[in-house]
Amino acid sequence: MSVIAKSVAILLVAVLSFAARPIACQVNEVPDSLRYTFYDSLYAFELPDSHVIELLPGFVGFGEGEKLVYSVQYGIVNAGEATLEIRNIARIGGVDCYRIVSNARTNDVFSLFFKVRDRFESLMDTTELYSLHYEKHLREGRFRRDNAVDFDQRAHIAKTDKKEIPIAPRTQDVLSALYYVRTLPLEVGQSVSFASHTDGKNYPLVVKVLREETVTVDAGTFACLVVEPILRGPAIFTQKGRLTVWLTNDRYRIPVLMKSKVVIGSVAAVLKEYTLARKFRN
Repeated sequence: MSVIAKSVAILLVAVLSFAARPIACQVNEVPDSLRYTFYDSLYAFELPDSHVIELLPGFVGFGEGEKLVYSVQYGIVNAGEATLEIRNIARIGGVDCYRIVSNARTNDVFSLFFKVRDRFESLMDTTELYSLHYEKHLREGRFRRDNAVDFDQRAHIAKTDKKEIPIAPRTQDVLSALYYVRTLPLEVGQSVSFASHTDGKNYPLVVKVLREETVTVDAGTFACLVVEPILRGPAIFTQKGRLTVWLTNDRYRIPVLMKSKVVIGSVAAVLKEYTLARKFRN
């Protein structure tokens, strides 16, 4: 039970991060250089460039006050809860930004074996729709880590307290990537590409639009587009997994279901309640 609890607890946040976000695994048992999660082993094959396109953002179906609450399930077992919300409009360098906050926590039962209390924040330019700041605060078992990065999108540099790293134009962090995809005019059969950055590394991210599908979750029944994010680059580990995301096929593009395979079974984040942005409320 402790091994399963630890695996599910680690993935509790992972299913809410759209791009690669390595987090602790087997805390206090392996060195940092070997810490990895499902995201380190995303299908890392190369798609033909002719099959990958770039899209311009369209309608922005989110805003201040939006809150999404998920039940994290391991099979039929509830493992915890995670939230995605835009708490407010913040200003950084004179620029208005969506303050996106994600929290994840294991429930009381899973916390007996491996406790997770993680928080992530992103500041996303409300006009340009790219990241200007990202931070994470990990509390996983006895493991603790706090990191932050500032994105200078004009100079194309990611800055931490230790180093500066060149980045591609319009780079996204792992939270802003999800919200950016929600603005794109997606169609079945497309593969859309953009730049992402996490933990000091740049990852070209491809999002494949697989199909249309209607799903029923705790929050209701929704017609969806099913998408799959893929990292373009060399594989790091031999284990392979997939993240699949169901986005509502409407102007809001709400992620209502997210699933990832684990060694035994699968973990899913299932939308159980949501609040639209204030600007969309009647």
